[in-house]
Amino acid sequence: MASSSSFLATAITVAVVLLVGNGSTGHAARRLAADTTEAPAPAAAVPAIPKPTVPTVPAVTLPPMPVVPGVPKATTLPPMPAMPTVPAATLPPMPAVVPGAGVPAVPKLSLPPMPSIPAVTLPPMPAVPGVPMPFLAPPPKA
Repeated sequence: MASSSSFLATAITVAVVLLVGNGSTGHAARRLAADTTEAPAPAAAVPAIPKPTVPTVPAVTLPPMPVVPGVPKATTLPPMPAMPTVPAATLPPMPAVVPGAGVPAVPKLSLPPMPSIPAVTLPPMPAVPGVPMPFLAPPPKA
């Protein structure tokens, strides 16, 4: 509630400032409308600005770059070890699934009928000037 009263006080203060301070704006507009004097002549051309001289930077000699030792290249790689082979195994045949043998049957349930919803007619939407009317949706199918 405190923020609501604070907002109201701020809104009233802004409204008062706008109403009281609006007189000077109207006065300025009247002066601009009544002012028909010619525009002043353009000012003289601005002289070119001289470019500053850039001092020369003394040459600096850098020490030579140290040599980075390289990675030695292997001349020959060891042989790749042989992959072990997996022996082929014979698997027993897959047993057939017989319904009811080990899986309990799921009981079938009947649901109660859906209650009927009475049709409700809504009053027509009043037209508001300046506000476009939404498109009419097709009536629902029963």
